[in-house]
Amino acid sequence: MTLTFYSNYFNHHQKALCDELYARLGEGFHFIETEPIEDFRAKMGWGKEEVPSYVVRSYESEDNEHLATSLALESDVVVIGTAPERFIRGRLDADKLIFRYSERPLKEGRWKIFVPYLTKKFYVNHIKNRNKSIYCLCAGAFASSDYEFLLGSYRNKCYKFGYFPFPEEKSWEELYALKGQNNRIKILWCGRFLKLKRADLLIRAVSRLVDINQKFDLRLVGEGEEEQHLRELVSKSGLDDRVSFMGYLSPTDTREEMAKADIYVCTSNKLEGWGSVIYEGLAAGCTVIATSQAGATPFLVKDGVTGYVYRSGSVDSLTEKLRLCLEDMDKSRRIAHNACTQMKESWNPSVAAERLLEVSEHLLRGEEYFYDDGPMSRADLIYENWYDGQDEVRTSDGRHGDNGQTQDKAGGGT
Repeated sequence: MTLTFYSNYFNHHQKALCDELYARLGEGFHFIETEPIEDFRAKMGWGKEEVPSYVVRSYESEDNEHLATSLALESDVVVIGTAPERFIRGRLDADKLIFRYSERPLKEGRWKIFVPYLTKKFYVNHIKNRNKSIYCLCAGAFASSDYEFLLGSYRNKCYKFGYFPFPEEKSWEELYALKGQNNRIKILWCGRFLKLKRADLLIRAVSRLVDINQKFDLRLVGEGEEEQHLRELVSKSGLDDRVSFMGYLSPTDTREEMAKADIYVCTSNKLEGWGSVIYEGLAAGCTVIATSQAGATPFLVKDGVTGYVYRSGSVDSLTEKLRLCLEDMDKSRRIAHNACTQMKESWNPSVAAERLLEVSEHLLRGEEYFYDDGPMSRADLIYENWYDGQDEVRTSDGRHGDNGQTQDKAGGGT
């Protein structure tokens, strides 16, 4: 089999999966990088990986562009992420197998389909190709329902997928021992300090738990435009002795922090199409508390089994899940062990690559095929209001609320 993967740039989120595909296909696998990596991502450590021989930079020469164009038509299978649609036009005309690797297209809202130039784009790229041999690798649980709204663009053709960083090399026993060295329970948050990441929710939740009968600290890894606001919130909340700002860390150093952490919290709003930190936190043996509207959450976190889910935007919901973790760390460690096992056994780049190729073989023979669970299983329709946590309360006038409080709208809280 030959498979070619098109995306804007090659980075650490893709390398592990691509290495696995190359290990199976050899010279039959190519990755086409269609543009140089953005400066702000390069400054975050992206693109520093050694470039493997299977990577072709189409923008570097006419020969590379010609090779990329030829492979688009000649390969048995094409996977296209964020890359120019021109690469697959001829393939669509020939009705040859394509996987579109996609986060949700309408995360900003369904109003996008009524914007004329976007309406045309959605029609040309998705709607008119509904009956072609093009399938969706959903990098997030809400992609399938967004595409269903686009007049059933990939109806019954959506697979669970995601981004697959390198798996955690440490065993559960090694991770458990490492976390056991903490004098205090370590809560970790990582990401850019942007409004959509909602780190303020975690600071507010922690401030409500300072009197709990557990010693814990919060570490915030990252930098960004909201940092000063977050520092002021920490001081205003009297948390200077509990909250540490770690600054920017490389992807490798960030993974090391996760390996040491007891609890990992993801607080992003619905603009977080996937949320690789959820994947990495689970793999690192943390008890993960995940926002309900990140794309990775419904795929990876079963509430109370492989992690905890809290209602996106709700300080009360997040506080309650943090309380559950802190008050019963034995249960939290069992949950973390379940999650670590899940990641090692199914949600990893080796399994994802093997299953992608197996499904491709079936589709090339004209056979529909889905795995029962995990990568390449059926991505059912899940909507962003899917989570109705038990901690949710109803206000006196019948609305769902946050214990009667108005939710903080900073960063688009829901």
